[in-house]
Parts: sequence; structure tokens; C-alpha cells
Amino acid sequence: MNPSTNTPEIIPIKSPSEACATCPAHNAGNLLKLGVDMTNWDYVVALAGNPNTGKSTVFNALTGLRQHTGNWPGKTVTRAEGGYSYGDSRYKIVDLPGTYSLLSTSLDEEVARDFILFGQPDVTIIVVDATRLERNLNLALQVLEITDRAVICLNLIDEARRQKLQVDDRRLARDLGVPVVPASARSGEGLDQLLKAVSEVASGEVQCRPHRVRNESPAIAMAIKQLVGQIERLYPELPNSRWVALRLLDGDQRIIDAVKNGELGELTRTAAPRQPAAQTAIEVPA
Repeated sequence: MNPSTNTPEIIPIKSPSEACATCPAHNAGNLLKLGVDMTNWDYVVALAGNPNTGKSTVFNALTGLRQHTGNWPGKTVTRAEGGYSYGDSRYKIVDLPGTYSLLSTSLDEEVARDFILFGQPDVTIIVVDATRLERNLNLALQVLEITDRAVICLNLIDEARRQKLQVDDRRLARDLGVPVVPASARSGEGLDQLLKAVSEVASGEVQCRPHRVRNESPAIAMAIKQLVGQIERLYPELPNSRWVALRLLDGDQRIIDAVKNGELGELTRTAAPRQPAAQTAIEVPA
């Protein structure tokens, strides 16, 4: 943060080559396994949020009639996806199931979590209700543990004004370390700014420094440190090794399987070759 201007901790990239603007961050192979074909699309955007935050209204406002629905592969959960163009790029947007967390305790949570982790969308839009912000930040913080490519859509800002609630979006952006865009999807307010923020994060023009929660006990912190060290030795470019360590400690079977079969190696920033399962043994501290 710049102390003199009190601006958010979001860092513009000066050189296009540094940002690799022509290199989307998404994992096309994993997206295809998840049923999302990126042929003729430049970027993929995930839309996440609690139920009743206006997430579907945001989706409809961004995609118009360019959308369709189906089921996630092998799941009974409905998936809606659509698209839009902005500048010279085409964006596919996937509306994830509305959830209160990403702890994978329900099918909806598993689908949303796996898409953000394994699909590695170029941007995740986290829709929050400006009138009930404290309820929505739990999910937002969980998403920011997995990805550092996110934009907060501060939806229902018109309703907040009617209730005489003031949300300091600049302070929120500074605290969360990602762009925050006040909006009212039903009236179209803020959507142009939302599209711009998504474009800047997707292209690498803006890099985020998301807030990560640090409130573990000393024993848990030590266990996380040990696991992170092992994970980073196997996958030096993994973007969310700390989150993976937390899920391993929690006994998350999906993440345990991804470690055992080497699937985690497909998530590295440099697209390193997949590690053989025999080389991916990680000892979880007792």
C-alpha cells in the first residue's frame, strides 16, 4: 500500500512481457475434464458467491442471452456458463453453485472448490452482498486462500445506500488485496468497472496480493510450516501450497488423492511435468 495515497495493495505491471498478457492462467486440460471447452475463448472467469447475493443477476447481466446450462461431468449439480466480449478478448464465464464455504462438505462446495483449484480460472469474481458483508467475507477469504486472481463484486450497493449503509470499497480493496467494484447488477450500475477490473487481472495488467488469514495455534502453525516445506520441494511453483497443507491437515480426501497421484503437479505456474505418484509422498504431521 502507498501510505501517502492510501491506495489498495494492487500492483500494476509496467511491461507486457513481464505480465505475459498473451498467456492465460487457466488450465485448459483440467477445464476440459470439468466439461468446459475453451476453444475460441481467451479467458475463463468463475463466478462465486453465497446464495442470495445476486450472483445469478450478475451472471445474466454480463452474458445476456449468450448462456446455456447443463450438469457438471458425473454430478447432479447444474452448471450455467455463458460469454461476453471485452476489448479484443472473449471471456467464458462459469456460474459456480452458490455456497457458504469451500470446505467440500457438500456436493455444491466440492464442485465450486474443484473448479477454482483445478481449473485455475483466469479470474474469480466473488459476489458479495453490500448489506450483509460480514456474512459473505468467510467465502471470500476462502477463495483468496486458493487463488490470487480475484475481483470482489460489491453487489446490491443501491440497497445498501437505501439502508444508509456506507461501505468503504477502497479500504476493503486495501484490506483484501484485490480489486473491489461497487455494483448493482439489476440496474447495471458498476458493470463497466467490473468488466475493466476483470480484464486487468486476467491480462496481468494488475497483480493482486490477497489477504491470507493467519490465526493458527503454534502447534498448527508448525505443522503447516513442515507440510508447506515438503509440498514446495515437490512442486516449487505451486501457487497455493499453504492452502493445500491446510486441507491435508484437515483430511480432505480430494486433496490427498491429488497429492498421491501427482495431479497437484499440473497446477504449477510453470506447467511443470506431472510428478510420478511414487515421488509425491508427503508425511502429514501428527
